[in-house]
Amino acid sequence: MAGQQRVYRQRIRSTQSLKKIFRAMELIAASRIGKARDRVTAAAPYARALTRAVSAVATHAGVDHPLTTERPDARRVAILLVTSDRGMAGAYSASVLREGERLIQQVTDEGKEVALYVTGRRAVSFYSFRHREVAGQWTGSSDAPSAETAQEIADTLLQAFLAAPEDGGVGELHVVYTQFVNMVTQTPRVIRMLPLEVVEGVAAPGEDPLPLYEFEPSPEVVLDALLPRYIQSRIHSCLLQAAASELAARQRAMHTATENAEDLIRMYTRLANQARQSEITQEISEIVSGADALAAS
Repeated sequence: MAGQQRVYRQRIRSTQSLKKIFRAMELIAASRIGKARDRVTAAAPYARALTRAVSAVATHAGVDHPLTTERPDARRVAILLVTSDRGMAGAYSASVLREGERLIQQVTDEGKEVALYVTGRRAVSFYSFRHREVAGQWTGSSDAPSAETAQEIADTLLQAFLAAPEDGGVGELHVVYTQFVNMVTQTPRVIRMLPLEVVEGVAAPGEDPLPLYEFEPSPEVVLDALLPRYIQSRIHSCLLQAAASELAARQRAMHTATENAEDLIRMYTRLANQARQSEITQEISEIVSGADALAAS
């Protein structure tokens, strides 16, 4: 019985240590989620303005640009997966990897080759363990992505898209990330970023009409300047959305883990008390039996 008590007391101490870690991680995520949401909100006006400018130029210029032209000769497809650098965020990274694997299977079934680009150590370790080639990887800033990181990713992907097919160029670019809806809901999304599609030439209901520009020196030069900035802005927005989703998922997961640790502590405490009570009862029984034996003799 004494051995059981020691085991239960040791489990209680180890669970209490884990509870402190879970609680600390929950508080850290809670302190960072506000800034992450503010960054998402702050980046939205620039992204909207840039999107309207690109839409207006592409609609009214009437020129073909490499970033808006389909490339049927290129049989490679670039896929960018946005995951986290650390775990303990529930199914956050697993959901993105699951969507990415579904997209990879779909592209493979179409007879195309996949060029995989990943952000976050979770995706790097996932594909390294399976000995699958990764064309590019970025780690170290999943919960606080910088504009410089987004610029580096955008430059790498644009270079791959503009390269010739015989040089390893890709014909499409897809991004798999997690959209931050609110603190409870984060949804994995798959978007095709390149080639760009102009779906309509008028503004959406409730918005101002698309502006008419005079192009100086030419529409081609304007598109050459705008489209790379647009891609960088879209990628940065995806990274910010993913960062907010990661922190929200980690806060929720660590809150649940803290509650589970408290339940384990209560259970082990009850079992330790039962073992102690059984030990006391056994000692009393042995004393009474010994006294009866002495009285009988």
